[in-house]
Amino acid sequence: MEIIQIVGLGLSATILLVVLRGQSPQIAFLLSLLVGVFIFIFLLDKIQVVIYLLQRLSVQAGIEMIFLQTILKIIGIAYIAEFAAQIAKDSGEGSIAAKIELAGKVLILVLALPIVQRVIETVLNLLPA
Repeated sequence: MEIIQIVGLGLSATILLVVLRGQSPQIAFLLSLLVGVFIFIFLLDKIQVVIYLLQRLSVQAGIEMIFLQTILKIIGIAYIAEFAAQIAKDSGEGSIAAKIELAGKVLILVLALPIVQRVIETVLNLLPA
């Protein structure tokens, strides 16, 4: 049960952070960042399994790999932007967090444009002339 380990680490770090934040905010921030990165690294194996499964399923379904790659990039941007925004919020920089989130949304929109274009072209080809 990996979730027990992650929750245990998170709760332990939270208790330690509450104690440290009043005495040494810089060390508390670094500990928070370190725990977040550690949890992310812990999840990389799980993410790799999901990516492998999606690749295998897309090959079996005959879906072009460019679509899967784009979707995985979009998911990656969303997770990374959220992670960075949360770190910025934890350090009290809500305005920077909002700009990180905005940048993530814009990058996702840019990546999604070729898929949207292909969907519109497909729909137009299905409509009678």
